[in-house]
Amino acid sequence: MEESKFDYPPVSFHFRVEFKFSDQRAKSEINFQEVSGLNKEMTTEDFTEGGENRFVYRFPKGTKYPNLVLKRGMKPDSKIIDWARDAIDHFDFQPVDITVTLLNPDHNPLVAWEFVKCWPLKWATSDFKGQDNAIVIETLELNYNYYTQKKV
Repeated sequence: MEESKFDYPPVSFHFRVEFKFSDQRAKSEINFQEVSGLNKEMTTEDFTEGGENRFVYRFPKGTKYPNLVLKRGMKPDSKIIDWARDAIDHFDFQPVDITVTLLNPDHNPLVAWEFVKCWPLKWATSDFKGQDNAIVIETLELNYNYYTQKKV
């Protein structure tokens, strides 16, 4: 397959988000307008050696992940939001894997981020303002165990 001349650098606005529910719900809900939290950071632990005052040893401790934040126009009949409400309102947690895929101009995957055991922390809608001509945006903030990035 010939590589498209438009694959580099990729654009950030062509992507999809897939929730891997065990049943058929939310299979078509892949369109989001914004995804954030695609980063990770090494945490460290400082160690001071007795008698050595010039520096502090810093050792790697573990990986720290931010929350995954998804935004889109409000969808009142959303199965994803039903899943989030079950967790937040009824404390009925059903963790699910989520894949965020960056696409090329031909809609083929370039890179995928696979988030493991996601569960909702927060659901919010944008403010209603009579003087603005804007759509209602819903924000879903998710916790997860870890993620991996894969070239597709």
